[in-house]
Amino acid sequence: MICAIGLGLMAFYLTEISAGAIILRVRYALTLYRVNQIYFVQEGNNRFMKRENFGSRLGFILVSAGCAIGIGNVWKFPYITGENGGAVFVFFYLLFLAIMGIPVLTMELAVGRASRQSIVKAYQALEKPGSKWHIHGWFCIIGCYILMMYYTSVSGWMMDYFIKFARGEFSGLGTGLDKAAETEAVKAVYDRMMANPKELTLFMAVTVIAGILVCSFGIQKGLERISKWMMLCLLVLLLVLVVNSFTLSGAKKGLAFYLLPDLARAKKIGFGKVITAAMNQSFFTLSIGISSMEILGSYMSRDFTLGGEAVRICALDTLVAISAGLIIFPACFSYGVEPAAGPSLIFVTLPQIFLHMPGGRLWGTLFFLFMTFASFSTVIAVFENLIAPFIDHLGWSRVKSSALNLVILLVGSLPCVFGSNIWKNVRLLGGRGIMDAEDFLVSNLLLPVGSLIFLLFCVTKWGWGFDHYLGEANTGEGLKLSPALKGYFRYVLPVLILFILIQGLV
Repeated sequence: MICAIGLGLMAFYLTEISAGAIILRVRYALTLYRVNQIYFVQEGNNRFMKRENFGSRLGFILVSAGCAIGIGNVWKFPYITGENGGAVFVFFYLLFLAIMGIPVLTMELAVGRASRQSIVKAYQALEKPGSKWHIHGWFCIIGCYILMMYYTSVSGWMMDYFIKFARGEFSGLGTGLDKAAETEAVKAVYDRMMANPKELTLFMAVTVIAGILVCSFGIQKGLERISKWMMLCLLVLLLVLVVNSFTLSGAKKGLAFYLLPDLARAKKIGFGKVITAAMNQSFFTLSIGISSMEILGSYMSRDFTLGGEAVRICALDTLVAISAGLIIFPACFSYGVEPAAGPSLIFVTLPQIFLHMPGGRLWGTLFFLFMTFASFSTVIAVFENLIAPFIDHLGWSRVKSSALNLVILLVGSLPCVFGSNIWKNVRLLGGRGIMDAEDFLVSNLLLPVGSLIFLLFCVTKWGWGFDHYLGEANTGEGLKLSPALKGYFRYVLPVLILFILIQGLV
């Protein structure tokens, strides 16, 4: 039974009776709701559930940016920039971030803040009676589990390399060898790590246990407190590494490649390829589409508009990505390394550079500590999205939900760990290895499809509706979204997301 008692200045009226549920609403007044023992307050079309909140605006922005900032910012962004000619790619990346990434981010945050619920219940609170939008919520939860089943392993690699550099395992490696032999010596360290299931399991388990432990303390005492310090340390490390790169002999050439547009170079690669790559990277960098941002929106205050907060999150995320290039490209040009080295850039190319750099052991240690913080910030934010549904749906305590997720994630992450050694011959989804198959499902299917569903839910009459979304997005102080964007959100943005989806599947 859903009961509602209206209190207000004007007469109330009965608006809906269905399946034994009676909802009384009051025009221009507040309404108190009780739904399955959970209390809401409704003002107009907005419901608020009494639940945990961030302690500060800074905490929300740092946690949300931490969710977006991950391995892709520091690993993928630099090598894709290198493969696509440098500055022209960066220009289109920033353009698409503004016209695609920020709008969809505001939509995911709006669903969370308006409902004050984890994703399935968020859809149920906002969708029209009889709608089935909430089914997508279950796919979001599945997507978060799949993401963490391989992301925790990669985060473990970063921690492993941090320890290797701190212990001096790379010091003197390849001394007296030619460049090819030196590359093989550095690559051998990576190959030995990937071939050792015990080593990989240990660092994966440390990542999972630490992440669950942080989340078990709650939003303010766990997620917000740890993310604040970790993100601040990450930004300090970033500044130190950038300053060091600026002192290298090839810094000027590296910065010119990275920041000065060269249309001839972009034309040689192909403008279509460069623009498409920029579109993909700008879209995926924010981790939108599987509700990892929605859950953070459900804990945020209503003091500031979502457009303004989304811009701040994107700015911090972009700062880290751009700064990663400021670290890597001067180093590449200083030591004669191809900036389009590809996925091997982090684990083979950069360690080789640190071998030749004065104080290379220190700089390598700091760099992989930075990478550990960047990846772990995403881990704990997504873990929260896995813990919250058990609290919201089953009424479990945070500790009980954390304990169950600890077991699920430890066991669920093992296939990815074993996929690079004892199960390396296992092939899924068109001949992909286990990790590549999991990454394909999330990156090429669940993220773009999920983003499209969030978009359609927020801007079409069959979902929550553009007016409701816009009202929530513009609540508070800050940057307001214009109603004139309705046509763009309805007819242009879906086409851009479909393009990314089809390209990824093809």
